Amino acid sequence: MMINKPLVLTYLYLLIYIVLSSGVILYNKWVLSPKYFNFPFPITLTMIHMGFSGAVAFFLVRVLKVASPVKMTIEIYSTCVIPISAFFASSLWFGNTAYLHISVAFIQMLKALMPVATFLMAVICGTDKLRCDVFLNMLLVSVGVVISSYGEIHFNVIGTVYQVTGIFAEALRLVLTQVLLQKKGLTLNPITSLYYIAPCSFVFLFVPWYFLEKPQMEISQIQFNFWIFFSNALCALALNFSIFLVIGRTGAVTIRVAGVLKDWILIALSTVIFPESTITGLNIIGYAIALCGVVMYNYLKVKDVRAAQLSSESLPERIVKDWKLEKKSSDIFVPDSSNDNNIRGSGGGNSPASDLNVAEATPLLPSARLSHIGRSQLTIHTA
Repeated sequence: MMINKPLVLTYLYLLIYIVLSSGVILYNKWVLSPKYFNFPFPITLTMIHMGFSGAVAFFLVRVLKVASPVKMTIEIYSTCVIPISAFFASSLWFGNTAYLHISVAFIQMLKALMPVATFLMAVICGTDKLRCDVFLNMLLVSVGVVISSYGEIHFNVIGTVYQVTGIFAEALRLVLTQVLLQKKGLTLNPITSLYYIAPCSFVFLFVPWYFLEKPQMEISQIQFNFWIFFSNALCALALNFSIFLVIGRTGAVTIRVAGVLKDWILIALSTVIFPESTITGLNIIGYAIALCGVVMYNYLKVKDVRAAQLSSESLPERIVKDWKLEKKSSDIFVPDSSNDNNIRGSGGGNSPASDLNVAEATPLLPSARLSHIGRSQLTIHTA
């Protein structure tokens, strides 16, 4: 039995993504929570992430030359990078602050609102149209989140407002990334995204830090453990790169299913690691309803992407592609096809299936939009 190495690598990258994504969230909660490491300064933690990621990205781009910087002008920087960085910094700030007030499990349930926020922002910005089927899905998600919130034992208004605000800031960042960067024809991979956006986000975060957290840090007994913060920032950076690997090897359906699986694992793990995180039956019912809406939304979006790809192909290209698939299929069933069939050997039977799999694995987003600079939908992640 031959091992399919590409398939094994794909599942390995998915596993790494799920472990790192869950690990960063739980690690952030542990660091920020007053009951554990007791470092209740979310802006400071986010600035550490941004500073570290920016420094590593600078080293990779300028010293090791792993990635090449794009042609960046003052006009592009001021109209694209700065607004995107501002909303990115805001989403991380609000999202990390929510850990001080509500549980990881409830935060993950609230994150089911992400498609709702993204759809609303896209409609407002004119990149998507208001459709009845999508609207009904969004309504289902919203009802599920409301039920889940009603069942939350330790419901906290401040924490909920912070988290929902962070979700809408991240949704607006995603839409702006699509509108601004794609119009300029820029393509950014996770390294170049960090190279441009992380330093700018650091500067934006400095302003609220100076007024909100700096005075508190001066009068409080701060625990600063270098290895804790270094490992935390390293995990956040590794998460960004793992997303790049996952997107390169999987398609829209796979990555979205992995995201749903990660959320369930995270909810279960958080109740074990943080015993104060109590989950009620109403929590689960509400989240399940919301997930049904999310799954349907994902299905509709993937179907739209495939339809757009098919319509973008010219008729001659489609005829040629179909002819090649038919030829490969017929080659499998011709036993005496001379040397060409012998060269293929046992691998020949897999050709049509692999072509179909490539068509099935529609890319979720261009790499420019997936720099989990945040969430990551997949974007730069630090929370």
